[in-house]
Amino acid sequence: MTQKLVTLNLTDAQLTAVDAALTELETQLGGLIAMGTPKKRALKKMGQKSEAFCRQAVRVLEQNPQMVPPNIALADAVADLTTMDQLRPRMVRLSRLSERASDTDIALGSDVMEVALQGYSLLKLTGRTEGLEPLRQSLGARFARNPRQPLQPVPLPQSPPETKAA
Repeated sequence: MTQKLVTLNLTDAQLTAVDAALTELETQLGGLIAMGTPKKRALKKMGQKSEAFCRQAVRVLEQNPQMVPPNIALADAVADLTTMDQLRPRMVRLSRLSERASDTDIALGSDVMEVALQGYSLLKLTGRTEGLEPLRQSLGARFARNPRQPLQPVPLPQSPPETKAA
């Protein structure tokens, strides 16, 4: 029995259009940045709970500019909030599209794997009589198991000796 999770045939014209759209997205979103993990970990993050606090604090500062010293970049924070509000719906769409593309990639690979395994089974059954034994052996290398190393017992940490109270 053959599985067929997805059928997707992309024409050269569709691929060209997708590539052009991606290039346009990359151009239009050229200001997006990439950060390494250490940098991300070191940043203060505005989570869901903090967002309401941040928005309210910025609003209060905007409404009371007389109390904002020049070293606080209030205008930048207001612009950042506006940009976040503009970017987020697009991020949701891009994430959904990326997730669908990833799922489709998995489904396509699974469909191919299913047929390949069925073909390999056929080679095991009839490969010798068809002169395909060397090819079957070559394909069988994918299933070769490495001799497993025996598991070494992991020593348990010792607790400090108990001292009796005098």
